[in-house]
Amino acid sequence: MATWNSRGLRGSTLEDLINRTNETYLEHQLALIQKIPTPITPIRIDKEKRHITLAYFDQKSTVDYIGVVQGIPVCFDAKECAVDTFSLQNIHAHQVEFMGNFEKQKGIAFFLIYYTSRNQFYYLPYEHLRFFWDRAQSGGRKSFRYDELNPEYFLPQKNGIMVPYLDMIQKDLEERPDF
Repeated sequence: MATWNSRGLRGSTLEDLINRTNETYLEHQLALIQKIPTPITPIRIDKEKRHITLAYFDQKSTVDYIGVVQGIPVCFDAKECAVDTFSLQNIHAHQVEFMGNFEKQKGIAFFLIYYTSRNQFYYLPYEHLRFFWDRAQSGGRKSFRYDELNPEYFLPQKNGIMVPYLDMIQKDLEERPDF
């Protein structure tokens, strides 16, 4: 059973940016995306400061976000990366399995990666992740490098939208033969 501590706050800035983006998409009736809370059982609570200081995860989480974009089911997970090498230890086998099953049901699964040192967002389609994942599982690199990424999937800057991932979903769809 995994424990929760201050490491659980990593990515909260990215989460805030994505949540604001999702609110904007909802206001414009472009998408309905919900943050999936990770269920925890508090063990120790600081009553003065009113916050949890120790907790256990109740179950394995699947993805951070799930919803629908113009009738298409989507799910994604958000990750931050401070260096140019993304360790696949940040992704869990049950997440890859969930995303694979989600795609088999005609959904779109992807990761949003924020390269903090470069201030760049990247849309990693499930199929691209699967390439890196399978390479690692067969004894290859347990990470992927920034320079291995398809430059067409870096998110453009857009006024009013913090993490403009809808354009990348469209690109992802266009590259799939079955959609």
